[in-house]
Amino acid sequence: MQTLYSSPKQDGFYYPAEAAPHQGCLLIWPHRGDSWSYGGYAARETFVKICEAIAQSEEVTVCAPAAQYDNARLALPDHIRVVELSSDDSWARDTAPIFLIDGQGRRRGADFDFNAWGGLYNGCYFPWDLDRHLGRKVCDLYSIDRYDLQDFVLEGGSIHSDGEGTLLTTAACLLSPGRNPSLSQQEIEQKLLDCLGGEKVLWLPRGIYNDETDEHVDNVAAFVKPGEMVLSWTEEEGDPQSPLCQENWEYLQTARDAKGRKLKVRKLPLPKPVTVSEEECRGLDCVDGKPARTPGERLAASYANFYLSNKNVIMPAFGDPMDEVAANILADCFPERTVIQIPTREILLGGGNIHCLTQQIPAGID
Repeated sequence: MQTLYSSPKQDGFYYPAEAAPHQGCLLIWPHRGDSWSYGGYAARETFVKICEAIAQSEEVTVCAPAAQYDNARLALPDHIRVVELSSDDSWARDTAPIFLIDGQGRRRGADFDFNAWGGLYNGCYFPWDLDRHLGRKVCDLYSIDRYDLQDFVLEGGSIHSDGEGTLLTTAACLLSPGRNPSLSQQEIEQKLLDCLGGEKVLWLPRGIYNDETDEHVDNVAAFVKPGEMVLSWTEEEGDPQSPLCQENWEYLQTARDAKGRKLKVRKLPLPKPVTVSEEECRGLDCVDGKPARTPGERLAASYANFYLSNKNVIMPAFGDPMDEVAANILADCFPERTVIQIPTREILLGGGNIHCLTQQIPAGID
């Protein structure tokens, strides 16, 4: 692995769409006691199902800390690779590098800084040193050269790409004081374009209500293909999510992508609000002497938090009437893929969902 300090865009590298062919997918074994209730055993059962679904059509690598390696290896089937790699938490989407490609199919990893979704301003935990160093280790693991972009805080869940020059993010997250407070929106936008090989950034105003990542875009919207996307949606009166959805919808009515196209936007319904139970709260380790969650706390449940493997759409289910509706919409959006729906309440309790757990490794020639 070589560490590079040049501009990915100037070098001809860009962030491909998630729908592009993958070599595989990277995930991190759930292990944090204040994220996963009752030692994470139920979360791990769900995690294994997610890994097995992804492994139907691409390689899967699971990173596990030393204390959990044997548990992960025993729980996962033999065709899923398990490697010992330290981390503070299990959200590979945000801590692993974002993998870029060029026109020849060569790959490089974009290794941004990470500060636990807000640093000392409003981060979720401290310290985060192990997560911060994960990108470098993963590039080494895959023998892929690494761009050192540690002067800029960026999580993979806060950015989407259509593969044709359009990047999608939320202003709520990237303009948060907990990310890059010394930079203006214009400077942040230029950094995104330079580091991810983009031509235009679309700024959705908001994400999902009470999303502790400061409203990541991967929980509220996703590209179906260039020029087309799904947007999380509810019109439920009195729901604080409703005006956030409306803000995003209004923004997209006049937005144009990097190719000048007006976006086709399909509304993806949200489930009814999902809240934490008292029993689930009792099963979580405390944080600095305080409960990690409180009974009745609303979780950021969304069907947009799906993963596109080479042959499947792997999406959450919440035991809600909208499960089937959302699955049918995504099946229509991705007719070449099979929809696999997995109940993910135990994963959601940790603060994220399927897409948050995953980081795709694009197919390449190196």
